[in-house]
Amino acid sequence: MATPTVLIVPGLRDAVAQHWQTLLEARLKREGRAVASVPPMGRIELDCATKVAAIEHIAQSVAGPVLIVAHSGGCIMVAHWAQRTKRAVQGALLAAPPDFERAMPDGYPTLAQLDAAGWLPVPRRPLPFRSIVGASRNDPLADYERVADLAAAWGSELVDLGEVGHLNPASGYGEWPRAEEFITRLSAQPATA
Repeated sequence: MATPTVLIVPGLRDAVAQHWQTLLEARLKREGRAVASVPPMGRIELDCATKVAAIEHIAQSVAGPVLIVAHSGGCIMVAHWAQRTKRAVQGALLAAPPDFERAMPDGYPTLAQLDAAGWLPVPRRPLPFRSIVGASRNDPLADYERVADLAAAWGSELVDLGEVGHLNPASGYGEWPRAEEFITRLSAQPATA
């Protein structure tokens, strides 16, 4: 079985040098792993279709299986993308998905902005590939129970990460070693189309 290319899908953020996804990508490349990434597109350009198209473009440019590592809004992007793509996927690590169906703190998109940009409703059909959803007990962007319901709808394995905030630098995360543990688990399964 071929080693999958790790496809990094960031959330609604700009490039952040100390984000665990950025550090993971650099570490995997140093180790000789194949890595591709969707460029961070920030919160200015909210159009969901544009972000989904970016995932499709990068995923289709990779030869062989891909294994997705998404964070925050990237998890919701992946759920939208999974409904449209025919791309074979080894699996997906979906870390700290936000609850886009409830009002978020100041500085984040409003429900009206998310709806106008095509994010709502959040897809709730089972994903066509194996997935692990990592949920935080104290995420300011989503209640644990709501993330657990989303994971169940997606057919994902739910992993309780404990109190890790939003699993980002503001929550004290640069490095996140557990990501590689989950990548290893997902890599052991065959890709599904």
